[in-house]
This record gives sequence, C-alpha cells and structure tokens, in this order.
Amino acid sequence: TGRKRNSLTPRSTLFPCPGCQRDIDLGERGINGLFRNFTLETIVERYRQAARAAIAIMCDFCKPPPQESTKSCMDCSASFCNECFKIHHPWGTAKAQHEYVGPTTNFRPKILMCPEHEMERVNMYCEICRRPVCHLCKLGGCHANHRVTTMSSAYKTLKEKLSKDIEYLISKESQVKAHITQLDLLLKETEVNGFERAKEEASQNFEKLFHVLEEKKSATLRAIEASKNLRMEKLQSQAEEYQGLLENNGLVGYAQEVLKETDPSCFVQTAKQLHVRIQKATESLKTFRPAAETTFEDFVVDISEQEEILSDLSFRSSGVETPEISEEQTRMYNKALISWECPGKRDSADIYVLEYHKLNREEENMTWQEIEVCSKSKVIPDLDDDSSYAFRVRAYKGSICSPWSREVILRTPPAPVFSFLFDDKCGYNSEHLLLNPRRTSVESRAGFPLLLGSERMQVGCYTTLDYIIGDTGIAKGKHFWAFHVEAYSYLVKVGVVSSNKIQKLFHNTHDVASPRYEQDSGHDSGSEDASFDSLQPLTLVTLGMKKFFIPTTPAAPKDPASRILPLPSCLGICLDCDKGKVGFYDAGCMKCLYECEVDCSGIMYPAFALMGGAAVHLEEAVMAKYGEYCDDI
Repeated sequence: TGRKRNSLTPRSTLFPCPGCQRDIDLGERGINGLFRNFTLETIVERYRQAARAAIAIMCDFCKPPPQESTKSCMDCSASFCNECFKIHHPWGTAKAQHEYVGPTTNFRPKILMCPEHEMERVNMYCEICRRPVCHLCKLGGCHANHRVTTMSSAYKTLKEKLSKDIEYLISKESQVKAHITQLDLLLKETEVNGFERAKEEASQNFEKLFHVLEEKKSATLRAIEASKNLRMEKLQSQAEEYQGLLENNGLVGYAQEVLKETDPSCFVQTAKQLHVRIQKATESLKTFRPAAETTFEDFVVDISEQEEILSDLSFRSSGVETPEISEEQTRMYNKALISWECPGKRDSADIYVLEYHKLNREEENMTWQEIEVCSKSKVIPDLDDDSSYAFRVRAYKGSICSPWSREVILRTPPAPVFSFLFDDKCGYNSEHLLLNPRRTSVESRAGFPLLLGSERMQVGCYTTLDYIIGDTGIAKGKHFWAFHVEAYSYLVKVGVVSSNKIQKLFHNTHDVASPRYEQDSGHDSGSEDASFDSLQPLTLVTLGMKKFFIPTTPAAPKDPASRILPLPSCLGICLDCDKGKVGFYDAGCMKCLYECEVDCSGIMYPAFALMGGAAVHLEEAVMAKYGEYCDDI
C-alpha cells in the first residue's frame, strides 16, 4: 500500500522501493506504471515448483476428470497433457511453433512492453535512469535528453559485471565462512562471556557499595547507641542528685539529723562541709539545666552529596574523550614528564588518573601505581635507573570515566643524570664559539675569522676543531647526560676527556685537524687502525650531516656503510668510571649505539668539539614546576 503525498494530489502516490528503500512517485497510473520483474517471478516460480513438487498441475483442456499436465504453453498461457497439447498444437500450423516449458502456473509475456507506452516494446537502456525504455521515451518522453544504449550492449555489459561480482564472491567463500565462524564465536562470547562478565562486574561493584553502606550504617548506629547510653547515665545521675534534695531523702534528711546535734564542737565539725553542699544544691536549683540533651540532631546523616553522586552513577561513557599520551611532549630524563592530549583538543574532563608500573619479566601480575592529576601533564620522580615503565591515563568527568589510553613504554637512563654547564673559561674560544647566557647551548661560528684562518691551511687539511668541556668533572661512579645536535651541523665530536689531557687538548701543536690525524674521526683510514688504542683518555665519536659515525676499531665492521647510522634527535653518553667504560646512546629509546673502554685514572669531563656550522644543546632537567631552574646545576 502506497502513501498519499498530500490531499491536493490524490493521484500522485509515493511507494517505498523494496530494493533501495527510496520513495518512488508512482504517478497517476500507480503500480501499473512499474515494470514487471519477470526474472524475479521466474526465480520465485522455480522455488514454488520445488516446494509443491508433490502437487500436480492439472490440464486446463481435459474433460472431467482432468489429467495431470505434462507441459505448459507460454504463448497460450495454459497447461496441457500430452493428448490435449497435440490437439491444440497440430503439426503444420502456427501453434506448433509455440514455446512450451514444464508444467507451471507462471506465464510471463515473451516481450517486455514499456509501462509508459503500452503498445511499444522496450529496445533501449537509459544509462542515466538505469532502466529499459522504448523509442518513444527517447524521442519525446522523459528520457529525451538522456544517454541511452542498445539493449544487447546493456545486456552484455551488465551480465559481465554481474558475473565478475559473483565470481569474486565465490572466490571469497572461505573468507566469508571464516567471518561467519568469527561472528558465531563473537555471538557466543557476547552471550556467555561478555554478558555474564558485565553482570558479574556490575554486581560486584554494587556489592562493594552495599558493603560500604552497611559498614557506615553499623558505625552510625553504634555511635547513636553509645551517645544514648551516655546521656541516660548523666540524666539518671542528675535525677538521683535532685531526689536527695527532697525532705527525708538524701542531703536534706542528713542535714535535719545534723541539726539535732547538741554538742557544739561536733556540730561545727560536720556543719561546715554540709553547708557547702547545701549551697551547691541551692545554686543548682536557681540555674537548673539538664545534664544531657534529649535530641540527636548532631547524628543526622547528610547524604545529599552522596545521593547526587549516586544519581549520576552510570556506565563508562564515550562522552568523555579518551586521552592519548603525546610521545613528542613526553620526556624521560632525570624524571619522567608524561603529557597527554584529548583528540578533540578540548578539556572536557574534571580530573585525570595516570597509572604506571615497572616492567618486570619475573613478576606477571604488576600493581599499577595511581596518581590523580588536574592538568594534562605530570612529573614522576624516583624511577629506577635502566628500567622500562608502562604509562596509561584515563579521564573522569563526574562519575563517568573514559577508557584507558594506549599504553606507552618508556625507558629510564642507564645511570643517574649528571648535570653540568659548558665551561666558558677553560680553553673556550670566544672567536669561534658562541655560548648562550645560561651556558646550555654552544654554536660554532662559521664566520670571517674562520675564513681568515683558512688562508694559512695546508692543502689536504681541514679547519681546526674548537673544543669545549663541561664545567664539572666526574671522579667515580656511573653517570649519564644527554644533548641535541642541530641537524644542519657539519661536524661535531662528543665524548669524554681526562683531566690529564685537557692541557694537551687545548694546546696541541697539531691544531689542524686532518681525517687521518684524528683518532676516532669516523672516517675510514688505515692509519687509524694502526694507531688505535682501546684505553684512550680522550674518547670522542663523530657526528655530522645527520649521521652518527661508529669509530673505526679492530672489532668494528670493515664496511664503512655499516658504521654510519642516522643521527638520533637526542644523544646520550653514559660514563662508568668504576668499570672504565663509556657508551653512546640514542636518548629517545635509551638504546646503546656504541660502547668502548676508557682510561678513568683522572677526573673525567664531558667534551665537545665543533667545526664549521654546528650547534649543541644540553638536555635540560625535568622540573616539577615549569620555568624552575635546576637546583643541581
């Protein structure tokens, strides 16, 4: 049944298409204006025949009793037994050429006629409307300006597309079966595991609430009962005290007996104390006040706030955005700075809960440590060195919480962080190097003095390396520090230097640095192999052009390409004076890139060397409060 569009156009009817669910305007002709879907009718009839195979279709022309039909004529739209078919379709006549099929009750016309022009057969296909049309529809009808094609071409094209789609679905039969199996498992899991788990979790949570309320109820009732007993005792004692004031009772009776005493000395001895008691009783009569209150107003439980919270009790809602830990803003150095953002870039949460735990292979069930945070970042101190930690965060708005964020794994430095500044006195070349006021960054000036100095350079040699060291030395223990090297830097050397070699470092007669002269230069040179000493007090590695060069050592790969690594965004150095080793790390993931032995007989200083355009920035310590300067420096 169609729906009337409005009362002014009763003949125009909207009909919901069962295929695409769109409303189709049937026009004045109504349902008669639609094509008959003969293909669908044939498919339906085929299944009907299979369903009623036991029910015979009788001949339409037999005299009673009719015989069972053996064939049906599509031109006559009737069913016949063998005898009647021969009679009504004699040989040599036009009826003998009629199309016949097996017994059926579905007689469709042999030619599909146009619903707009009932006397015209469809012979074209409109590519815009995707439906068969006749030549009158194309000449002056609603398809006049539409692109059409021949029926045979449309038949061929659509059949090829349909065949390919069917072949694709058939080829994916195993995948479809796998999806069906997975969906069946999900249905069972939803019905058994998910549903029961949700019910059990909800029941447990409410049981916890009931338990808390029962404990509070018991404690409150005990307090009220104790207060009642105490008040009863006070009032009872006061009542007994006033009972003694009555004649012939208690204090008054005793006083009357004392007045009967005739011996002055005995009377005076007793009367003085008795008089004090009588005066107190008299004062209490003048200012009578019950010893205890009869009401329990102080024991009225205020549950308005808790009632409001419980009224907002609900499931975890998607209305609170799930925060995501920002790995770009998160830092792991002397402390862990964990920062997060919400996908919608709006702070819809009242509070955040940050959880973390140390990853330990030996312990399977780790306990998460929980911290409530009002901002979108938190500094976590006192983490173990050389350890991995997992972090996650969730948002709360009232009693509604978001799901947990994706866990982020961070690794702490291999040793305690060593804080220092660049030394602006010992060997500092202010003509070639530029320090910032805080002495946390140094930049090599590739300027006019460098050009003047290059006039004195010999052919085949490079410009000088400008060294700078840290202002604090290390005598013992294991220490770690990190820094950034600008991507545009041409050549930077980083490492450690012994106090015994500092003077030689800054006053070396070989001021001109050649690739072959510098040990650990990072360049492939045969002379380096010959002069390499595993216990050098001056240990540097070469960085530059966005590369990290592993020094040439007897144990290093012979292929130069295998010794060149991408330059990490942040580098770290770990010096172990007790073991006499120094390691160079990718400070982002705390992965050791290169480690070697070093002579730590003297005091060791962080050392840097720059050449050409280059810059190094020391990693600043993580502070509990932003903008605070590190107390350790």
